Formats: sequence, structure tokens, C-alpha cells
Amino acid sequence: MSAVLKPKYSTSHFRIETFDAPLGAQVLGLDLAQPLSLGDFQRLHHAHLDHHVLVFREQHITPQQQVDFSRRFGPLQIHVLRQFQLPTQPEVLIISNIVEDGQPIGLGDAGHFWHSDLSYKEVPSLGSMLHAQELPDEGGDTVFANMHLAWESLPAALRHAVRGARAEHSYLSQYEELRRRNPWRPALTQAQIDEVSPVTHPVVRVHPETGRRALFVSEHFTTRIVGLPEDESRALLDELFVHSVRPEHVYVHRWQPHDLVFWDNRSLMHLATGCPPEQRRKLYRTTIEGDAPYNT
Repeated sequence: MSAVLKPKYSTSHFRIETFDAPLGAQVLGLDLAQPLSLGDFQRLHHAHLDHHVLVFREQHITPQQQVDFSRRFGPLQIHVLRQFQLPTQPEVLIISNIVEDGQPIGLGDAGHFWHSDLSYKEVPSLGSMLHAQELPDEGGDTVFANMHLAWESLPAALRHAVRGARAEHSYLSQYEELRRRNPWRPALTQAQIDEVSPVTHPVVRVHPETGRRALFVSEHFTTRIVGLPEDESRALLDELFVHSVRPEHVYVHRWQPHDLVFWDNRSLMHLATGCPPEQRRKLYRTTIEGDAPYNT
């Protein structure tokens, strides 16, 4: 009598549709305000590893429900700019250009430079979830670059140059430049500066769940290649940055009301394209802790 093979994932009503892009898929027909079975969660987890970005459409969820869903993937990390936490939910960072009573309610220029969230930490982020609350009529797109493809398509000479290399990441790298451009970005206290001391990570990291290699440098947080003279380090990083965001590596997300976007910071970089300052934009972000990057 032959054994009956059970399906790896449960059959469910929601659909996962792959984008015609180098990454990304949308999840249709799923209400994250309702309990999510283990089988359905495993199906989403598998899809997230395959596609690196999942876009959950029409999610009318509370911040607590976003936190609860995020925690199923791991512990949550708190951003150093605690003044932009959601008051009732400290795990939620407010991303917003809205000013009320003369004060910004959130971080208005998040994502101005290409980056992977919290790469400046000893233990960077596994992934981030961003839930749309208010969207502008114009602009506000988020662009994602597939860093697995960036590594796999890297010319041989550049592969040789970065194999085994380590790079420094610093939250302070572009901070004063951002403050110069945006008067609402706050000065850091000494305690906040101490919290984000520079760290080093491999230039090429191995994804801990899939084993795929990816470039792990960004124009926002990566300051130098360890052990190289400054001019050589800068030239090499500039080549890597330009290569990483070639059009064939990129997906542009055009937000729809109530989108919840979940991306893998181990696989991607992202960039916010911005919107006219007079148009309100507000999103809620949760960030899931990952593990220390490695390259062997």
C-alpha cells in the first residue's frame, strides 16, 4: 500500500500572483485581520523567500494586528528615532511628511538613499512591513533592487575584488546631509549616537534561509571597504552601487490604498522616490530582527 503524500502547504482561498518584474508578488483575497493558520503562514513564508517582496492588498488592520503578524517572523526591532514611534505601539515607526502643531508626526525623508534597513546594526533586519495609511495623489513610489541578481550578474573582476571583503556600515553616514535637506529631521542625542556605532559586515552575504548570495552594501549606510585605501574603496563602492540598481534588477511599487508591503532586507535594497511636500503621506513600519550576516 503506497503512502499518501500530504501537501507541503495548506490549500487556502487567497492567491499569490507573481509580478512581471525581477522580484515581487501580490497577495489577493487574504484578510490579515483574521486568524492565520500555520499552513497559510508557511505558504506566505515560502512565497516571501521566493519573491523577496509580498504586497498584501486591501489590508484594513490595526497597528496591533500589524505588530502581531510581524512577530510571527521574529522579534521586532525599535528604530533609534523613538520620537517617531506610534504612541500606542512603540514597535511601529511612523513614516510621514505630515506636520501637526509645528512638529513632524513621523520620519518624512525615510528612504531618500538606497539602503537595506538597519544594516548599520550588528544584527540587521530580516525584513520590514510598511502599511499605507494616507497616500499622496502624486509620487510616493518605493523602488526595490534585487541584490541576489546584482551579485549573480556582477562582472568577474568585481566578483574577485569583493570576495571575502568586509565593509563598514554607519547610521551617521548621510545623517547630516539629510538634516541639511530636511529641516524637520531631528538632531541626534549622544545616547542615540552611542546606540548606532559603526559595524562591519561582509560585502557579499549568504541568505540564512535560502543559501543564495547577495551584495550587502548601500549608498546610504556603507562608508568604506575595510583594508582598502580611501580612493580605492570609494571607487569600488561606487561601481557596486551603480551595478546594483540597473533597471533589470529593479521593481517599482506604486502604492494602492491599504497596501501592506513586506520585503526581505537580506535580499534587497530599497529607495523612496518622494512626493510633493504639500501632499500628505503616512505609513506604519514594523521591522523584524534578522541575524548577523555571514559569507561562508
